[in-house]
Amino acid sequence: MSDPDLSALREQAARGDLDAVGQLIELAAEREDFDELRRLADSGSRDAVDQLVELAGEKGDLNELRRLAASGSRDAADVLAELDEEALTDDNE
Repeated sequence: MSDPDLSALREQAARGDLDAVGQLIELAAEREDFDELRRLADSGSRDAVDQLVELAGEKGDLNELRRLAASGSRDAADVLAELDEEALTDDNE
């Protein structure tokens, strides 16, 4: 997607177009663009938060998961607990 197309999509999303928000989330997830996902999450998109949790979990980004958990994401807290549990299991082997 070209920069002008992406800018237009962002403008649509900012005006409340939920389809545009969904497209931005999908594109950001494909590009592993944490900044775009954070911006969308900060503007209230629960789907963006979900994508951030998923991506951070896949990447093992504990700082991002902690940030999300601290801002109230139960899913991020659950992923952190799973990663902590895995680390403890690995340490005991």
